[in-house]
Amino acid sequence: MTEAYVKTSKQDGIAKIEFFHPAQNSLPATVLHELAAAIKAAGEDDSVRVVILQSGGDRTFCAGASFNELMQLEDAQAGLAFFSGFAHVINAMRKCPKFIIGRVQGKVVGGGVGLASATDYCMATKHAAIKLSELTVGIGPFVVGPAVERKLGLSAMSQIAIDANRFFDADWALQKGLYANLHESIEDLDKAVLDFAQELSQYNPEAMAEMKAIFWRGTEHWDELLMERAAISGRLVLSEFTRETLARFK
Repeated sequence: MTEAYVKTSKQDGIAKIEFFHPAQNSLPATVLHELAAAIKAAGEDDSVRVVILQSGGDRTFCAGASFNELMQLEDAQAGLAFFSGFAHVINAMRKCPKFIIGRVQGKVVGGGVGLASATDYCMATKHAAIKLSELTVGIGPFVVGPAVERKLGLSAMSQIAIDANRFFDADWALQKGLYANLHESIEDLDKAVLDFAQELSQYNPEAMAEMKAIFWRGTEHWDELLMERAAISGRLVLSEFTRETLARFK
């Protein structure tokens, strides 16, 4: 696979939304836009009762923001537009009235931790270590931070945000509540995810929608909050420190 994509497949009330990018499933603006649209469409589709969010390939689940695009940002408005892509995806997940199951096959970095945190029930392999790496390049996990804090708590979120150059293993993420369970292999993970999705698809969709609304209560202001956070990241990515740091990755 050499071309980025977002695709949705549906069967028996289950929508699988898969994203892919050849650079370790990083997230450029186009993929973020398509991902938000796909999640919104699944939420509005009466034939869908549960959503599985996954990435392509058998290694990294998501490497976070696209470094190529970060290096091309030239002004604060462009920075805001790029980081608002993460805001739109998280808010689409938050507003989707269907439960979203995360299927995490490998390492999760930066914005990818935000995606995993915004799922309603996340399952992973034992290889799915996480790293909130934004501080290492001179910005911070401002947009995804609320989703990560909601899932892991402020203490755990601040730990991984500050210790930004370290991978925290999957067992740590399990203990902190990001993952509901871990599996030895991708094959085991896929079976567990599908079995669970099939089980959920048999439940009352109205009951599940009401439960999800309760679980996300208190986040109604996130439309504004995440855009404010996107503006912070959009400003910081233009700083001399971040420019020089990103140049070393080029």
